[in-house]
Amino acid sequence: MKRSEVREAVFFLTFEKLFSNDTADSIIDTAYEVDEFEINEDVEKFFKAVDSKAPELDDIISRFSEKRQFSRIPKVSVAILRIAIYEMLYDDKVPDNVAISEAVILSKKFAYEPDVQFVNGLLGAFFRSRNGENKE
Repeated sequence: MKRSEVREAVFFLTFEKLFSNDTADSIIDTAYEVDEFEINEDVEKFFKAVDSKAPELDDIISRFSEKRQFSRIPKVSVAILRIAIYEMLYDDKVPDNVAISEAVILSKKFAYEPDVQFVNGLLGAFFRSRNGENKE
């Protein structure tokens, strides 16, 4: 699987988890049973890693969301943002600009246009804050 395919599968799992109190393992098991998209060990590891950091990632999303309270952010956008911010913080193999670009691509595929702009803007602000620009 290409990294973009892994990321999209992780998006599906992360999105599903937002609607469920099930464990990450249970979400993965169900996805295997349903067999609607490809899952492999890379997808499992990435999804579990993102899920394990969800509270921290959601806190970052909340801090950088200037116009929307966290509870008002569409779950599609939350799932995409969790993945991108996770990659920016914890995956040295993925440059920040690639994480942002891939998040925008996922947003264009699965979210409404205003949400694409929201995801891009939030990730841009987070990127700038990490690089010493516009510190809060």
